[in-house]
Amino acid sequence: MGRCDCVLVTDKSIVVFVEYILIYLRNETKHAKHLNIVLKTLHEKQLFAKFSEWLLEVEFLGHMVSMDIIQVDPSRILVVLSRKPLRNITEVRSFLGLARYYRCFVTGFSITALPLMRLL
Repeated sequence: MGRCDCVLVTDKSIVVFVEYILIYLRNETKHAKHLNIVLKTLHEKQLFAKFSEWLLEVEFLGHMVSMDIIQVDPSRILVVLSRKPLRNITEVRSFLGLARYYRCFVTGFSITALPLMRLL
């Protein structure tokens, strides 16, 4: 799987989503420099962050992000595979909402999802 065009695509090396800050660079020296900038900025604004650790791979917003690839978190795939049959329109809408979030990882998603969309 490759990069997803709908998540985490930026020309920068920092993603901020609600209370999460993800800094991603291949070069450790540049990574440390960006981390310093973020921590300094937070300090200047009197904000605080808990530094978890330097990871080579991290789960972020339902994705596994590493230096080489962004892919769907395998636990999210299990949720879809173990789902019970959809029984009503509310469940169909809910499932399509979940599926649409990961659409960029599914080749031909619109064709695959069409039968469910027709149910709506």
